[in-house]
Amino acid sequence: MTLQYALELVGTFVFAISGALAIREREHDLFGAGFTGFITAIGGGTLRDILLDAYPLVWIGDIYFLYAILLGVLAAFIFPNFLSRLRKTFFLFDTLGIGFFTVLGVEKALSLGVRPEIAAIMGMFSAVMGGVIRDTLTNEIPILFRKEIYASACLAGAILYLVLNYFGLDRDWNLLISMSTVISIRMIAVKYQLSLPRLD
Repeated sequence: MTLQYALELVGTFVFAISGALAIREREHDLFGAGFTGFITAIGGGTLRDILLDAYPLVWIGDIYFLYAILLGVLAAFIFPNFLSRLRKTFFLFDTLGIGFFTVLGVEKALSLGVRPEIAAIMGMFSAVMGGVIRDTLTNEIPILFRKEIYASACLAGAILYLVLNYFGLDRDWNLLISMSTVISIRMIAVKYQLSLPRLD
């Protein structure tokens, strides 16, 4: 098992927990929690693959992604109070996840021969659309429409990856730098309550 593959599974697991916990206070049963966790974990990557006509979808082609989702949902259902107390920890994991999935989305799009501009958008979709679908299902304002810097951090990291890739930087260094950029922008923005200018 490669480090990249392990991180993909961990990211899927964490996103599934985040989706399942999102409906904790709405008195939904295990199926409701499971459905929301599933959509949160695979929504972004599925949308990306459908738009890129890439089949089979990742979670269909590899059963271990479904196992990671199932474990995440069960963890949220069995240990909801404990996991809720780790909200800051899961914010960190979520931030790590969007950084990693942004870069993976860009790489997959490039491997399918699309233009770099489209690859950057696909990277952003991979990272954030699962959370957008989760928020919509739970009747929350999607995070894209809040003041928080979220999708724009992913887009910045995707563009940086493309620029460094154009200049031939080693892939591992590019991954590290681009992921770190997404993570840093997101964490700094939350810590200092930074946001993009509003349209008045």
